[in-house]
Formats: sequence, C-alpha cells, structure tokens
Amino acid sequence: LALTEEMGVEAEDLGSTTFRREDLKRGFEPDSCFYIENEGLIYGKDRVDLSVDPPPDLVIEIDITSPSISKLPIYAQMGVPEVWRYDGEHLTMWKLEGSRYTEITESLALPSLTNAVVSDFAEKSKSTKRTTWLMAVREWARNHAHPPD
Repeated sequence: LALTEEMGVEAEDLGSTTFRREDLKRGFEPDSCFYIENEGLIYGKDRVDLSVDPPPDLVIEIDITSPSISKLPIYAQMGVPEVWRYDGEHLTMWKLEGSRYTEITESLALPSLTNAVVSDFAEKSKSTKRTTWLMAVREWARNHAHPPD
C-alpha cells in the first residue's frame, strides 16, 4: 500500500481472504490480494461476494515452500485480471487474456511497476530494516509512478 499511497491510487488490501463462487463450486485464498481498479465497488463492504462483486484486481502468491502455479487456472476461471508469483528470488507477473494467463513485465494494476523493480524491492527487504526499506519504496513511487487518471 505504500506504493499506491504515493501514487495517489485508492486501493483495498484484503490480504489472504478466502474467496468462493458457489456457482463454480470453486474458491481460492491468495497469499495477498488487492482491489485497485475495482476498489470503489467493494469499499466499505464487510464481505465480498464473488457472485455479485468482481474478483481482486491483483493476487500475489509467495512460493517459498509450495508452488502456486497450479492455482492459475482457478484464478483464470474466477476472472482475476493480474497475478504475481514470487519464488524467493524472482517475480513473475501474469495478465489474464481470455481464459489463460500470459506473462507480462509491467503491472496492469500499477503501471510503471515492473517485475524487475518488484524483485529488487523484495531482495532489498531481506537485508534492509523495514522503515528504511519503506522509505526507499515510497521514494521510488514518487519518482517513477504515473499519475492517476
């Protein structure tokens, strides 16, 4: 959220919420997820109902111990527009095209944010104290982010 704050973009962090669609008899629980483009549609709600509400705009999976690549078809079926997967060293970003994901190098939800930049932030977070790291993230956002539409 430090990035979206500096970009002046409203975002709702739903963390690792469990989402279900009864009509599809499916569900998912990402490591983290955000409503950015559709933040206004879920703002103030106590519960998101995927039968009427949109899926998160961005899902993030951290795959240090178990791979989440098998979750992509579920995310696609649910209509999640963008998925990031971090394996402890590299970040891969995907966008939904039709019913499949294709790899991208720049975020749809947060333009100007590339997988290389996010990977660099993640790597630096391992050796930098949190406040110092957050200040660097915020500075990057101020200097590189596109202004909101």
